[in-house]
Amino acid sequence: MTSTTLPQSYIKEKNQGIATILAFALIPLSGFATDIYIPSLPTMAGEMNVSNVQVQLTLSIFLISYGVAQLFVGSLLDSFGRYKIGLYSLLIFAAASFIIANTHHIYLIYLMRVIHGLSVGAIVVAKRAYFVDLFTGNKLKHYLSLFSIIWSTGPIIAPFVGGYLQTAFGWESNFYFLAGFALIFALLEFIFSGETLKYFTDFQLKKITNIYVDMIKTTSFTLGIVMLGLAYCMVMVYNMTGPFIIEHELKYSPVVAGYSSLVLGFAWMVGGFIGKATINKPFFKRLMVNSLLQVVFVMVMMISLNFVSNLFSLIFFAFIIHVGAGFTFNNYFTFCLSKFPKNAGIAGGLTGGITYVIVSFLSYGVVNLIPAKDERNLSHSYLVMIILSVLVMFLIMKTRKNGED
Repeated sequence: MTSTTLPQSYIKEKNQGIATILAFALIPLSGFATDIYIPSLPTMAGEMNVSNVQVQLTLSIFLISYGVAQLFVGSLLDSFGRYKIGLYSLLIFAAASFIIANTHHIYLIYLMRVIHGLSVGAIVVAKRAYFVDLFTGNKLKHYLSLFSIIWSTGPIIAPFVGGYLQTAFGWESNFYFLAGFALIFALLEFIFSGETLKYFTDFQLKKITNIYVDMIKTTSFTLGIVMLGLAYCMVMVYNMTGPFIIEHELKYSPVVAGYSSLVLGFAWMVGGFIGKATINKPFFKRLMVNSLLQVVFVMVMMISLNFVSNLFSLIFFAFIIHVGAGFTFNNYFTFCLSKFPKNAGIAGGLTGGITYVIVSFLSYGVVNLIPAKDERNLSHSYLVMIILSVLVMFLIMKTRKNGED
């Protein structure tokens, strides 16, 4: 690692407070980019004359490209800085959003969703690294533990806004909203933010590859990422199936689907708050208890379907399960991001990248295996992912018992 002088666009001390707020505000962008048009999925399928699975694929494509972007963008951020890459990515994201809003060609939308994923990956990883650049100790730990809570504002606000935009102006308005959001924040970033990286890593492929390999070989880090993927996959499977269950099976409007996603976004936030409140409790013990409680509740959900099945039962059980998922994500996200402070960009990118690759493939696979038909199918999907989570937790416990990292 070599020391260089800061570029002229370095962050000014007087702007650090506003820049920190902007950084927090951009953390939920990945959630906004998926959740805002979730209530519009059934309408998009109808208006473009494509199948439900083809429209659901727009979510998976974003997640895959978002995950892949994070795998390599961390090394670029550690070598060339955070600020300009993040700023240009906001402008590219806005342009792709305008194109989606003005086309009804599903394959062009697929391409733009790839660009969405790549640009959002750069923005979010840059903002995660921002905090590691500027803060240390308990303050850094405090900020990192807020990430999943702040991120959950996306799933809470976005489908609520998207449901109304869909009803009032059509599905295209969701992407106009995303474009305007990105342009406004690009302007604010240009005025108030700046470079935070003080020491630039030489961009040497062999050196960077060795850093990646060392991180992946750290067992606790890698298994933590798997747990992150399984936790968020529970949310994404609902996002891909819930609107079809609510609008097609239960015959409610996109606005109701939006409200339902808002409630479940709040569940994720509750899980994050519980995770933050119990941050000083024994780490693996509280995570194992959480996994076992999720098993109990999904079994109760499946049994209850023999007696009642409606919107309220669907949201009630999904809420409890999403609280548990948010709890898991909060704990492991803080753990993984603080594991390698000297290579914060790479660690953050690797964490987010592998997480979203897991989520994209697993969620799309589960939705294809267990289609978005009714509440029973959703409960089966939850059960698959919760059982996988428990198995990974037992593997983690075994690793600890054997004294491995």
